[in-house]
Amino acid sequence: MRFEIYRAESASILSPTSGFIAQAGFTHSLSPARNCTFACTYCYVPTMRIYGGLKPDDWNHWGRFTTFKSNAPSLLRASLRPHQTIYCSPLVDPYQPAEETECMMPRLLDELIARPPHVFAIQTRGPLILRDLARLERLAARTTLRVSFSITTDSERVRRLYEPHCAPTPKRLETVRRLRAAGIAVYATLAPLLPCDPEALIDLAVDATDRDIIGDPFHVRAVKKCGATTRDAGVRISRAQGFSEWHDPAFQAAVVERMRQRAATAGRRFATGPQAFAWLAETLAEIDNDSNCERSFGTIGN
Repeated sequence: MRFEIYRAESASILSPTSGFIAQAGFTHSLSPARNCTFACTYCYVPTMRIYGGLKPDDWNHWGRFTTFKSNAPSLLRASLRPHQTIYCSPLVDPYQPAEETECMMPRLLDELIARPPHVFAIQTRGPLILRDLARLERLAARTTLRVSFSITTDSERVRRLYEPHCAPTPKRLETVRRLRAAGIAVYATLAPLLPCDPEALIDLAVDATDRDIIGDPFHVRAVKKCGATTRDAGVRISRAQGFSEWHDPAFQAAVVERMRQRAATAGRRFATGPQAFAWLAETLAEIDNDSNCERSFGTIGN
């Protein structure tokens, strides 16, 4: 995979949240770069265009380059506050391929360790996160740390169609297990839900984690009238491969219900949308309270 790496100074590093992420309980988001070299065909970010802080070259050449915020560590040092609940990142995978040589995340983690926020959540699909395991352990000792690790399908053929530059599913599951073994609170996040055997995918998540399971189907305009949606490249692959039903809201709802029932048999919750992503923003006390409510009143459906 060929891509270019650029660097530019940014005016800010922490952005007040809105929409989906705000509804989940996060106060700020942190994006260390602009444009993601995973280049996933379905990625919703380029559909946000200027509303996602992108420039025309970003959405027209998605995945071919990334622009790191060169002054991100110093900006973060000046911006961190103890009350913040931070999501990293809604706009770029912090462990994208370009991060391997840029090494931006270790510098940001050092700032977070020195000035820990209330909650810090990392959303990634990159096994490269294990490079920073020692720093993650130090951060987890100082604040509520969550890792949300994306696992999209149980089929390697499907994965190669939609996200050819991402790690194979077995490698991702092994990464989740290693994070868990190190004491990191790690969630299997089945998002977006690519064509799969729904029960088999839930079983993989249950086996790899000890936590509730997060999911989200493809974004579709029939449900989400405005804002980010599935990138056209992903939709074209679905049409060509006979997977168009995975973009149909009724079909998606049926798949989600099957997955919820399968998770429930293992004693886990499965949910989608802000309700599920809110688990990443919770403190340990809030999680304990939720668990007590579940035992008293039964499992909440999706």
